Amino acid sequence: MASNRIRGPVSFPRPKLPLAIGAAAAFAALVVLPGCDLQETADTDNGRTLFVEKCGQCHVLTEAGTQGELGPDLDAAFKAARETGMDQDTIEGVVESQIEIPRPAEKDSPTYMPANLVEGTDAQDVAAYVAAVAGVPGVKPPIPPDAGPGAEVFLAQGCGSCHTLSELGEIAVGTVGPNLDDVIPGQDPKQVDQSIVDPNATIAKGFPSGVMPDNYGDTLSPEELKDLADFLVESAGSSK
Repeated sequence: MASNRIRGPVSFPRPKLPLAIGAAAAFAALVVLPGCDLQETADTDNGRTLFVEKCGQCHVLTEAGTQGELGPDLDAAFKAARETGMDQDTIEGVVESQIEIPRPAEKDSPTYMPANLVEGTDAQDVAAYVAAVAGVPGVKPPIPPDAGPGAEVFLAQGCGSCHTLSELGEIAVGTVGPNLDDVIPGQDPKQVDQSIVDPNATIAKGFPSGVMPDNYGDTLSPEELKDLADFLVESAGSSK
């Protein structure tokens, strides 16, 4: 990881991409043999990076700092599953099965999860990562030790699932929205603040409008918006 700060937002889109929507309980309903120690050699660091990049824009997963709303909340789904006795190996198998053969979209739903978003050992790594953290009480996203309040806002809002910010290393590797290291430098906090609260006012080249939520002016306090904008201006591009 380069440094411990987060860069500024030009847009923090929560994409309207076709991904799985189904009851969270559907995960727990799959039949998978428990207790198999499925992937003892899985690379959960790689799994986390891939999850943020490929899955985070559609799923909530606290440890990954993702807040997607198109697919099931994985923390809620697997918290309930753990409470009924499902062990980590079984959860791994459930996740890997869902990656390979996603639950069908509900009737007349325009959203669905494509099969095999990741494959082979990458799929195993994602499954092992999700199984290790989803629904685990007290789990939080890894925040750099010297990260300020603006960085914490960035992570809490799941911005890293849609934007890349090299200051945060693999915590922020999203590609749905603009790379903040490219678009923030040269802007002042007021411009960055405007991009957060009114993301459709100026659309970055190559990205569609209407993707990033436009309610941050309501959901974030003035202090949080200031902290976030200041942090992004200070850190964007600083690791290049």
